[in-house]
Amino acid sequence: MNILASPAQLRASFIRWALFMVPSILLIGFAAGQLGGPNTPWFAGLAKPAIYPPPAVFGIVWTALFVMIGLALALVASAWGAHGRGLALFAFAIHFAVTQAWTAVFFGMQDMTTGLMVLGFGTVSLLIAMALIWRVRRNAALLLLPYLAWLCFAGVLNYQFIAANPQGGDQGADGAEIRVDL
Repeated sequence: MNILASPAQLRASFIRWALFMVPSILLIGFAAGQLGGPNTPWFAGLAKPAIYPPPAVFGIVWTALFVMIGLALALVASAWGAHGRGLALFAFAIHFAVTQAWTAVFFGMQDMTTGLMVLGFGTVSLLIAMALIWRVRRNAALLLLPYLAWLCFAGVLNYQFIAANPQGGDQGADGAEIRVDL
């Protein structure tokens, strides 16, 4: 017999992985968000590009994307014995770790140019991870397409912030800047 697992066992494996991956990705995203945010005098003083959406949109979009990422990773992780499974998960882990640093770089360090480089790396590394994931579970790679689109939008938005604020933003009212160096 060539069957490694029954359909019920495969569903159970996916559910177990989803119950682990989705909260883990949400927790990582939440933790990264604590390293900086838009509620600073520096960000308030920046000229906002025309494509800058209302702030509430970011929380809604990221939550939905993190759930989709968790489900995509659960699909890959539950593909026991699939060729390239480990490499696909490793590539995505590297991508995700670096990309989550964007918040600390952009808001915490107030470095828009390095933030754009982080997003550039994030887009390229996501494409690589998606190609590896595609080989394991095509549906998982398709679940990551909205995330890829959002990263591309974030890159354009980051670039627009740089163009609108060529001096890196205004300093605070007392002439001091608030920076967090990592």
